[in-house]
Amino acid sequence: MVLTWAYPVSGPKAGSCARSCEGMEPRAAGRGREAWRRAFDAATVRDADLDTHSGVPVDAAYGPEDGLFPGQWPYTRGPYASMYRSKLWTMRMFAGFGTPLDTNRRFRDLLDAGGDGLSTAFDLPTLMGRDSDDPLAAGEVGKCGVAVDTLADVEDLYRGIDLGKVTTSMTINSPAALLLAMYVATAEGAGTPRRDLGGTLQNDILKEYQAQKEFVFPPRPSMRLVADTIRFCAAEMPRWHPVSVSGYHIREAGSTAVQELAFTLANGFAYVEAGIATGLTVDEFAPRLSFFFNAHVDFFEEIAKYRAARRIWARWLQERYGAQRDRSMQLRFHTQTAGVSLTAQQPEVNLVRTAIEALAGVLGGTQSLHTNSMDEVLALPSDKAARLALRTQQVIAFESRVTNVADPLGGSWFVEALTDEVEARAEEVFAYLDELGDGSMLDGVLRGIDEGWFQGEIADSAYQLERKLNDGRHVVVGVNDFFEGNDEPPPDILHIGPEAEELQLKRLATVKHDRDDERVDAALARVRADAADPAVNLMPVLLDAVRTRATVGEVMNAMADVFGRHRERPSI
Repeated sequence: MVLTWAYPVSGPKAGSCARSCEGMEPRAAGRGREAWRRAFDAATVRDADLDTHSGVPVDAAYGPEDGLFPGQWPYTRGPYASMYRSKLWTMRMFAGFGTPLDTNRRFRDLLDAGGDGLSTAFDLPTLMGRDSDDPLAAGEVGKCGVAVDTLADVEDLYRGIDLGKVTTSMTINSPAALLLAMYVATAEGAGTPRRDLGGTLQNDILKEYQAQKEFVFPPRPSMRLVADTIRFCAAEMPRWHPVSVSGYHIREAGSTAVQELAFTLANGFAYVEAGIATGLTVDEFAPRLSFFFNAHVDFFEEIAKYRAARRIWARWLQERYGAQRDRSMQLRFHTQTAGVSLTAQQPEVNLVRTAIEALAGVLGGTQSLHTNSMDEVLALPSDKAARLALRTQQVIAFESRVTNVADPLGGSWFVEALTDEVEARAEEVFAYLDELGDGSMLDGVLRGIDEGWFQGEIADSAYQLERKLNDGRHVVVGVNDFFEGNDEPPPDILHIGPEAEELQLKRLATVKHDRDDERVDAALARVRADAADPAVNLMPVLLDAVRTRATVGEVMNAMADVFGRHRERPSI
């Protein structure tokens, strides 16, 4: 692999991390087969047929007697000794469209089909902190996700679902703290205390400035909101992940696998520094940080990316940030197959792409997985396509038997060399950002955003890929080669008509009519007052506001009165 960086590269600074873990002293838990076997024997193993189809018994992990095994620092081979022998990944299917009641029905269908976790997609107005009756929301309500305006919508969204038993992921960023408040209020209204809630809030605002562009406030007050949720969850919600550091959208915007890894972990280090700045120790919150990676179609590079990510995170958390707990250093991640790899041409071929990508996520040791639907490039997934996507995971989990051995590709000369190379290139990015921030990864990332550096790097990578597509060096079936079948009619797709927007507007009008406006106005005044005081955690006042039925747009506007709104500076 040849990669030319558009910035100066220097070696890691003192206190940073070296390129490779070779020769480094492992954690006190030890290394080697004997230590691994003790940890494995302490785990509960699934009741499953763990032999091959021919009846050949297989061990849960392989390697030299004195080598590194799964569950051993720096966790290159997986965060847990038993991996999928004990527990399969969570099959967390992403869903959201139309009104909250529409999505509630899809959630129920997925759970009935064997899904065991929910992942909520919100529509563009909600992602941008706008209400469905905002003039800028016209035509977008319920189109790319579910519309949420008030607490009443979240109550409808999860109606009849036991939030104490089902874990929920919410793909929301700028209004993330507000949606978390609505989720907590919904659960408590149904009798589930917040301490029992399990799930993940994406809440990764840094990647919004770098790639996805769904920001509202400037970066620094936005980071204050992230830090407030970290503090709140550390104190009140021990099972909740307050940030899912997301490389997925960085990759979808056009980055390489190396850039996805490096930018994502750099953002993770920035959140660690933000959490420490609130007065928490790293071990008080780092165990509840999680990651979200893309699974693209370059099979082995994706696996190497996940293995390198675990190794880098373990070293940096221990060496630079002083983590003591194993859980702080065990990087755990959700994976979603690559939406950008899907094609409108011959959409059934997307089933094949998704299966390959999902298998890479599993062999890379993911903790949860979403498989994209074959028709997702054309519209929101149909019921049938969503079910087939879930079935793809189930075939991998229950028929392929790749789950019987942890890190089955560990020890492959190719995979190990590729893991080392991906790691080394990521460390070059960290060295640059560390220098840019004068020894602070948080300051380096923020300055990189201010200067448009991340955006420029991603744009350059996307341009290089487009050149390869245009000249045929990169083949995509049905797009620039193998055109047979392109004239076939498209599959039936899910259509979101104007009636969804009409129903949502009526629902919002009813809530506004029935609420106590004086209580709403008083709550919004308190939001402004607390936002003006950097020492105050905003989560309690946001909980108070949503319980008055204040809307997403009203609360976001109240904070914008204090924080301002971000306008990206174009870079040439």
